[in-house]
Amino acid sequence: MGWRQLGQKFISSIVEYTDKKQVELIMKNINWGKLIASIVICLGVGFLGSAATAPKIQTWYVGLNKPFFSPPNWVFGPVWTILYLLMGISLYLMWMKKKNLTDKIFNWFWIQLLLNFLWSWVFFGWENAGLAIIVIALLWGAIVKMRQNFKYQLPYLCWVSFASILNVAVWWLNR
Repeated sequence: MGWRQLGQKFISSIVEYTDKKQVELIMKNINWGKLIASIVICLGVGFLGSAATAPKIQTWYVGLNKPFFSPPNWVFGPVWTILYLLMGISLYLMWMKKKNLTDKIFNWFWIQLLLNFLWSWVFFGWENAGLAIIVIALLWGAIVKMRQNFKYQLPYLCWVSFASILNVAVWWLNR
């Protein structure tokens, strides 16, 4: 499967799991402040994680042995941007439903966001693919738990599943 087909499957999975009636209702009553805040929180975590990632792409990461299924480096930025946008939309929808970001239903969301950030720093910042396997396994579990209450996370779960396999392969090939 080529990158174009993979991208098409990714986009179609987002559309397939969209509740069109809910989207119409939300668009009528949209709270732009909360929506923007939700997206900025998630993109902000991605930006902070990229502070560890970006400097290591052309130095440490480029020198690693990678499996045959490792995508080109340019794929990661757009994919993660889309995923952080979906996380933000998901956060917004639950925030509109629950009204209070400290409600315990948000715990798994905050945990997965923290683990997401931490993985970038462990894998790239500390150059520790072995420890990053533990972090990404915890992240995967947190996403599974979070998906029970947050919509639009199937693409995220799929990508982190792929990233987990890639993380293990990179560790194995460079141990």
